Amino acid sequence: MKTEYLNQIPDSWAETAEIFTALGDSHRQRILLLFEPNEQLTISQIVAVFPLSRTAMTHHLNVLRDAKLLTSEKIGKEVFLKVNTELLLHTFSLLGGFVQNLHSQERNQDE
Repeated sequence: MKTEYLNQIPDSWAETAEIFTALGDSHRQRILLLFEPNEQLTISQIVAVFPLSRTAMTHHLNVLRDAKLLTSEKIGKEVFLKVNTELLLHTFSLLGGFVQNLHSQERNQDE
């Protein structure tokens, strides 16, 4: 048993908590799945296709933006949102490395 992280998680993991919290909601997962590669969508475009109120959608979009999973850019009067693919790749690479390390250690113990 590793006990060195009982009081504090590694700095590289600290940033992931908000990301996983944001991804823990199916509405927010569906929002991310709306986007095509390199696509930017306005809040109005997203609200128009969801069966939730604008207030509920604004909440979900703010959670995604606070977690930095969506970036925003104001062009004229519109705010355009885009998926932060770099952050997602970094986060899942970090998690994947952890799982790969555990898996390798398990295989070594089995030999």
